[in-house]
Amino acid sequence: MKVLFFGSLREQLGIGELNTALPDGVETVGQLLANLQAQGDEWKLALGSGNVLFAVNQDMVGENTPVSDSDEVALFPPVTGG
Repeated sequence: MKVLFFGSLREQLGIGELNTALPDGVETVGQLLANLQAQGDEWKLALGSGNVLFAVNQDMVGENTPVSDSDEVALFPPVTGG
């Protein structure tokens, strides 16, 4: 699985991409997010705001969307425009 981080998430975590196997027990985007938050305080701070947006294989999705080991998951903060 490839997990991509964009915008302020990338800056806060100091990482743009994470290649990893799908963790045991993780079946949805929300569970993946919770698993990433458990990696430490900086992860919880960056990803725990409740405002993270998700895309799986370049399609916007919600937290209940299933994920598999072959997916590309992108996490990014809300984007505002003007």
